[in-house]
Amino acid sequence: MVSDDDILDANILIVDDQVANVQLLESILQQVGYRHVTSTMSPHAVCELHRANSYDLILLDLQMPGMDGFEVMAGLKEIEPTGYVPILVITAQPGHKQRALAAGARDFIAKPFDLIEIKIRIHNMLEVRLLYKRLAERNAELASMALHDMLTGLPNRRLLMDRLSLAIVHARRNQRTMAVMFLDLDGFKQINDTMGHDAGDMLLRMVADRLVATVRQEDTVARLGGDEFVIALYEAIDVEQVAKLGSKVISAVSQPYSIQGVDVRMTVSVGVSVYPMHGEDAETLMKRADVALYEAKQAGKNDYRVSAYADL
Repeated sequence: MVSDDDILDANILIVDDQVANVQLLESILQQVGYRHVTSTMSPHAVCELHRANSYDLILLDLQMPGMDGFEVMAGLKEIEPTGYVPILVITAQPGHKQRALAAGARDFIAKPFDLIEIKIRIHNMLEVRLLYKRLAERNAELASMALHDMLTGLPNRRLLMDRLSLAIVHARRNQRTMAVMFLDLDGFKQINDTMGHDAGDMLLRMVADRLVATVRQEDTVARLGGDEFVIALYEAIDVEQVAKLGSKVISAVSQPYSIQGVDVRMTVSVGVSVYPMHGEDAETLMKRADVALYEAKQAGKNDYRVSAYADL
C-alpha cells in the first residue's frame, strides 16, 4: 500500500504560462503538505525536466504560447520509459477534455475548479502513480532474482548460459577464443560443520567478491549453487593465458579470510575448457571444464587442470 506520507513526498511539476495560476496551484499544494513542488512557465522545458526528475505528477495547462499542452504530452509519451505519463490537465477550455484524455492525460479539470475536487483528484492520481511505480520496481526485482544468485548477487546458471552463448558467438565471428573455468572450493563442508551455515554463507560472499575482483569487467563470474562457481572469460588469447588466470584465481581464493573473528583458509580447485579447442557450444564447454575440475580434485586439490579433450 501507498501511505499518505509517500504521497506527500511525491515529485510534482506545475506547467502554466500564467504567474497567477502557478502561484495558486503552489499555494494549494503547500497547504495540503506536498513537499516537492516545482514549476515552469516554459512548455519547451517540460520534457527535459521530466527526464531529469521523473515526476510523479505533472499539472499541465493546455493553452500556452509557442507550444501547447498537446505537443508537450506528445513529447512526454516518447520519453516516458514506463509508458505511464502522469499528467493532470487543468484548463479553461473544457471542450478539449476528450482530446486531452486521448492524447495521454490521465485526468482533466476545467477552470475555475473546486478546491476540494482538485485536492482529491491530485491525491488519487498520485496514489495510482506510486502504486504503478512500486509494481514496476517489484517486477524488476523479481526479474533480477530469476537471473541472479540470492546469496552472492552473482549471475545464476540461467544467466551464465546466456552469457556463455553470447561469448561463443562473439568468438566465432571474430575467430577468437573464449574459456570456461569451473571452480569448486576445497573442504567447504567443514566450514559449515564447524562454524555454522552463517559463516559458510559469509565465506561464499567473500569468495564471490574476490573472484569478481580477479577477472576483467567483461568476464562473468557465476554461482551455480553450493560452493561451485563458474567464470566465463569473454575473450582469451590462448590456453597459456587462461592457465595464468587459473593460477591467479587460486592465489586470490587461498588468501586468509576473517570470519567471526577467526582466520579461515580456503583453497579452490579449477577445471578449464577453451573454445573452440574443447567444444563449440556452452553445454559441451561446461561438461569438459567439469571433468577437468574432477581431475584437479583427484590430483590433490588447490590446483587447476585444462581439459584433455579436444574437438579439433
